[in-house]
Amino acid sequence: MRLKSLIYLVTSLAVIVGGAGAAIYIRDNRPLTVAIARPEKDVAIQVFGLGTVEARILSNVGFEVGAKLVELNADHGDAVKRGMVLARLDSAEQDARVTRAEAGVHASEAALARSETMVVRQAAVLAQKDEVNRRQQELVKKNVVSVEKAEEAAKELKVAEADHALALADVTVARAALETAEADLLRERVLVDKHQLKAPFDAVVVRRHLETGTAVKAGEPVFTLVDPASVWALAYVEESQSGRIAEGQPAVVHLRSRPGPGTAARVVRIGIESDRVSEERRVWVKCEQCPPAFHLGEQAEVIITTAVLPQALLVPENAITGFDGYRGQVWVIENEAAHPMTLAFSHRTLDGRWALDGEKPAGIDIIVSPPPGLRDGRKVSISGAAP
Repeated sequence: MRLKSLIYLVTSLAVIVGGAGAAIYIRDNRPLTVAIARPEKDVAIQVFGLGTVEARILSNVGFEVGAKLVELNADHGDAVKRGMVLARLDSAEQDARVTRAEAGVHASEAALARSETMVVRQAAVLAQKDEVNRRQQELVKKNVVSVEKAEEAAKELKVAEADHALALADVTVARAALETAEADLLRERVLVDKHQLKAPFDAVVVRRHLETGTAVKAGEPVFTLVDPASVWALAYVEESQSGRIAEGQPAVVHLRSRPGPGTAARVVRIGIESDRVSEERRVWVKCEQCPPAFHLGEQAEVIITTAVLPQALLVPENAITGFDGYRGQVWVIENEAAHPMTLAFSHRTLDGRWALDGEKPAGIDIIVSPPPGLRDGRKVSISGAAP
């Protein structure tokens, strides 16, 4: 009886072990079902950048002179036109300087007129002395007058000539003094104008820094102005993805405050210098039809389309091993069996897939999601399309 039980037990164990072995063999050798890469059309190659809304023209404007602030004509959010008076300083002291400079000009004009009159007078005296000297010289030749008298007339002529030359020089000095006084008056009037702060361009007031009654220092900001036409988005793009970015390429800007499809834009500037710490490149994009309102510093997500492939075979990055940015190893199907193969790739999509560079080798298919247990020579079957 015991012998029969032992035989039964051994037989049962043999059947169990054999069944398990057969199951393992079938499991390890049955064809695996895999998905393969299939051609896709009009594949957009895009890169992502995170940044902020900025403005190309943003200015802190203030006075070039210092005084008490007596008038403010703009505030936060106001739209101002070029040349509009934004603020004024107390100019009483400068107005007095202008009045004094005007008086200086009048005095210089009077001095010039006096000098010119003296020239006329000295010219008349010179003509008289010349006539007297001419007569005396003729009379001395006829022995009508003495030689001493003729010499005296000649000396008086020379004195008259010197006085006339001096009068002409005084006119030159007086004219120079007038020009100096006029220049001083112009300078003082310019300084009066500097007591008015005018908008340098059509702008929106971002911030008003001071209030009426404040003692303003020269160069101290009173307003921060921004040109609304110069608003753009500054995006930071990873260097490894920025090589194909070029000016003029289309982009889409997604603002945190405006959920939706985003705003169409174009690349207008690419930074020459990359960030040495974050290893990112600065890229500026300008919207083609900007929203009516903007907020400087708002976070913006920028997606730039660097190329559109008419047809591409895409492989997920996690299906590529030993990838160096251009070449990597993938699993392919050849003669219904899996084999590793090294292929080259060109473009990366935003969802992390790489486009095969060139044509696919004949007679193979690329596995996009290698299942566990895949090995060289393992039989496989194709099902489904690439995700």
